[in-house]
Amino acid sequence: MIKKAITTLSVLVMLTTVSVGGAVAGEDVTTSHGIAMHGDLKYSVDFTNFDYVNPDAPKGGLVRFGAQGSYDSLNPFIVNGTSASGAGFIYDSLTTPAADEPFSQYGLLAESITTPADRSWVEFTLRPEARWHDGVSVSVEDVIWTFNTLREQGRPFYRFYYGSVEKVEKTGERSVRFSFSPGENRELPLILGQLSILPKHYWEGRDFDKTTLEAPLGSGPYRISEVDAGRSIKLERVEDYWGKDLAVIKGQNNFGTISYDYYRDAGVLLEAFKAGEFDYRSENSSKAWATAYDFKAVHEGLLIQDTISHQRSTGMQGFAFNTRRDLFKDSRVRHALSYAFDFEWSNDHLFYGQYKRTRSYFDNSELAATGLPSAAELAVLEPYRGQIPDEVFTTEFSPPASDGSGNVRKNLRKAGKLLRDAGWTVKDGKRVNSAGQELAFEILLVSPLFERIVLPFTQNLEKLGVIVTVRTVDSAQYVRRLDTFDYDMIVHNVGQSLSPGNEQRSYWGSGAASMEGGRNLIGIQNAAIDGLIETLIAAPDRTALVTATRALDRVLQWGHWMIPQWHIAYDRIAYWDMFGRPDIVPTRGNQIFAWWVDPVKLEALNQKRSSSGG
Repeated sequence: MIKKAITTLSVLVMLTTVSVGGAVAGEDVTTSHGIAMHGDLKYSVDFTNFDYVNPDAPKGGLVRFGAQGSYDSLNPFIVNGTSASGAGFIYDSLTTPAADEPFSQYGLLAESITTPADRSWVEFTLRPEARWHDGVSVSVEDVIWTFNTLREQGRPFYRFYYGSVEKVEKTGERSVRFSFSPGENRELPLILGQLSILPKHYWEGRDFDKTTLEAPLGSGPYRISEVDAGRSIKLERVEDYWGKDLAVIKGQNNFGTISYDYYRDAGVLLEAFKAGEFDYRSENSSKAWATAYDFKAVHEGLLIQDTISHQRSTGMQGFAFNTRRDLFKDSRVRHALSYAFDFEWSNDHLFYGQYKRTRSYFDNSELAATGLPSAAELAVLEPYRGQIPDEVFTTEFSPPASDGSGNVRKNLRKAGKLLRDAGWTVKDGKRVNSAGQELAFEILLVSPLFERIVLPFTQNLEKLGVIVTVRTVDSAQYVRRLDTFDYDMIVHNVGQSLSPGNEQRSYWGSGAASMEGGRNLIGIQNAAIDGLIETLIAAPDRTALVTATRALDRVLQWGHWMIPQWHIAYDRIAYWDMFGRPDIVPTRGNQIFAWWVDPVKLEALNQKRSSSGG
């Protein structure tokens, strides 16, 4: 049942002659325990726990995860270095999301959230009991210092995500206000709540923008307890964690100790899991899912394979062009190369039929653009006619398809025509332009798993006279090359929420295209896309948000910025049979940190392992 979130602190009031909580006289102001992007909150002020957790879950036990590559830093907020897995678990944010709502935030460090009707500012009042692990109270000064430091020295993402914040100021002993630049941006109060708060007193005298292997101070449910640089990291549950009894925390963070062990590549990682070296794995390889789990422990029920359906947007995974390269500036070239990827053959022969073809940047959700534009979408798109592809208005986007036989000559003929139209002809078996430049590029990979997928793609490209090389590098080198835009083509995964907003600026916005470490890996600089992003951000309600997102989706689709690959609408997980988990799976899918170590199952598992010699 959907309940309207009204706190005992205040109700929606009309302020007439006086200001309340620092509000400007005459403003409609709401103070609540949470805030929804659109509509009402699901959970009322007196809720005891989220529906998808077990509030009585036992605490304790060790859970081991595997990670690939290495790390050289415990600071996940900066460009420099490769951050360790789990390094963010030591921090709390002002608010925390509900996994069974499209986009709602509930107070964590903040006991209340105050906004005016137009959401031109937001004020967070901190909980008096909030503490850092050293016992010092979390303060307004910590919030202000964190915000300013992340915008100035953190990853470029922060500058775009919080780009519309005009001012941050202390408004009371425990209250802090963020005021926004003019313009509609209803999401800003929610995404400011996502801000992980850092301790000012700890970082004073330290270089924030430098890598560090010294365990930082946090306020969250875990603290870093052991560091073996590049090889492993261990976190322990904070028994006297200040927030452990909050409704937004109950039933979560149940593991007593969390460890991440690093392995050099994906193959070694999988074999380590099968040997019992770690306990839980989210499987991202269709081949491994279909073929690698046929062994004794699975047959005996000691290791469980499971799929858990979800309703979250799958986003877009695909071959991404670096349009900073002159080679890929012409959309006809990008469109042509998409005809060389044979998804149907790949799905049958490489993926065991597990995937669906991705066609939208917001697939598996109501946000995906399908068919022709609605009247509402046309109203959004019309001002950009002439600046965006004509097909946006006239044709439903569908990626090139085949019959799955492996014969793609028909598609390659279409690709050849597009390339000729763009000035690329075949000479001595090579595709060249009028200046004699060859159409040649490198596909940069971080996982050997993708080599078998890329090979058929490159073979089809070679039939077009395109010269392609494939290079697989280690994770540290890969991250650095992405941060500096040193690549031609990569496999890119752009995750999307059910409530897209300010992050779209960092994905596709012109201002993010040249900022080192930014998320606009494609290098898009397009005024129409910038305008559509701002329309999306300013959407006053859910209906308008869906319309604006679909409009943006259509322009991204027809820009041929990526060659869409595939997606699944479920989580593939494998785990040793030592866990308990809640009965309810929320909209966003599996929530591993709502699981717990079941002592009875763990003992039974250990006994079976011992008796079998495993």
